[in-house]
This record gives sequence, C-alpha cells and structure tokens, in this order.
Amino acid sequence: MPVDIWVDQFLHYLAVERGLADNTLVSYAHDLRDYGEFLEQEQVPPDKVTPMVLIAYLVSLQKQGKSQATTARHLASLRSFYHFLVDEKILPASPAAELESPRLPRRLPQVLEVEEVTRLLEQIQGDSPASLRDRGMLELDYASGLRVSELIGLDLGDLDLQAAYVRCMGKGRKERIVPVGGPALQWTSLYLREGRPKLLKGHAVRALFVNQRGGRLTRQGFWKILKKYARQAGLVKNISPHILRHSFATHLLQNGADLRSVQELLGHADISTTQIYTHLSREKIHQVYRQAHPRA
Repeated sequence: MPVDIWVDQFLHYLAVERGLADNTLVSYAHDLRDYGEFLEQEQVPPDKVTPMVLIAYLVSLQKQGKSQATTARHLASLRSFYHFLVDEKILPASPAAELESPRLPRRLPQVLEVEEVTRLLEQIQGDSPASLRDRGMLELDYASGLRVSELIGLDLGDLDLQAAYVRCMGKGRKERIVPVGGPALQWTSLYLREGRPKLLKGHAVRALFVNQRGGRLTRQGFWKILKKYARQAGLVKNISPHILRHSFATHLLQNGADLRSVQELLGHADISTTQIYTHLSREKIHQVYRQAHPRA
C-alpha cells in the first residue's frame, strides 16, 4: 500500500477527530509527503520501515541544510503518524518509538515592557474606522493574551461587554473563557459602535474584526497592522505576531499571578509550556538587581 493512503487517513483523523487547525494540518501534510518521497526514492516499502530507515531520513534532512528545529519537527510528525498506524492496527509496532529528538536550546520569547506596550497602543490615533478597529484589536489582544488565530477567529457573540469576558476556541478545539479589562472593553465597544459598521460596507459577517473590504481580518492583516505601529513607536525589538500574548503572560507573573492561573488564561495543555515565562520574570528580577544594587 502506498504511504500516501496512510497519510491521507492520518490527516483525516487529525482534522475530524482531533480538530487541529488548518495551519497544523498543512505542516503535518508537508512533513509526511516529504517523508513519502524519501521512501519512494530509497525504494523502501512503507510496511518495511525500520528505525535505521528513519535515521537515514533524518540524516538526509540535515544534509539538505535543515535546522535542528526542523529535523525535530519532522521526527515529531513521524512519531504521531506511526502512533496512529499502530492504534489503528495497520502496523504492529512503531519504528519511531525509540528514536530521541535532538535537544534544542530553549529560546525565550521576546516581550515588551509595560511602557513599550503603552507606547505601541498610543500610536493608534484618530477616529477613522480602521484606527478604532486597530486600537480595539490590539487592546483586546494584550488584555486577553489570545493567540493571533484565536483573536481573528472571534465572532461578535464571543465578546460579552457586560460580563467583561471573551470566549475563544483554542488548540484542539478547546473552548476557554478569558476576562477582559476596562480599556480593552472601552475601545472595542467604541469600535463596534462607530468603526465596524462603516468597515462592513453593507456586508453581513459574524467576524468581530473586519478588514477594509468588510471581510474577516486575516493573520497577515493583523501582522501588517502590528508591524506598522511598532515601527511608529520606534520599537527595535524583534516584533512577532504573538508579542502581545507573551507580554500579557510575563506581566501577569511579574505582578504576582500564579502559574496555574496564567496557564488557564493562555490555554496551555501542559504547564511546562507556561513555565518559560517564569524564566523571563527571573531575568527581569536579575536585571533590576544588577541596575539597583551598589555591589551587584
């Protein structure tokens, strides 16, 4: 049986039963199609793959100049793929079970200081529909710590201005409720009253944040908006689409929030993912100490 048939079954399982996002499905599909081409070139039947075949594939990725992170991602895709094949009793055992992922240095996410967040938000001036949208959107992102995909995926009914919360659908189609602070509620409310109706141009859409053509704002659209105001604010840091989310988590921990609560707010399945922000908080404490103590 061609490996492509198994890949299609696996992708269907990920989409239908696990509800993974489109971007994640595309990543799995790319990795596994690449792997299928390797098996074809090496003339290895899919049901005859051994750990040595997988090692040869990973070595071929490194010879192509792929980074350690990319190689580790491919191995993770293969592990999930073969785990599925074993669960479905298509194969008796996984050839990837005993392979270890390359150890990667854990990179700390870039965050903004509170003053830098304020400077960023204050770049959004005027009362044009686009300006009202941009201020409401970035205020809401910093107030809630949503992923960009969660933010642009919000519909009108997901934001409750009276109860001061937003409901979003996170990874694995898991729903969570996140409280929203006063400034974000005020600016988003103003956008809904005076900005969004003009941007819609007569279109009937459920999306909370819409573009100039009246359709749902895209991830790329959000990214362009964020970069524009970061440039205006003179922020020289490496701005990422998730920088307000990272800043949200770090500022909460710096101001006394407990790790479990931050984990819930971010929608992390594993608390070890959240713990990276404690490193940032400790770095900040050390920096303050070095600057303030006369014998540091």
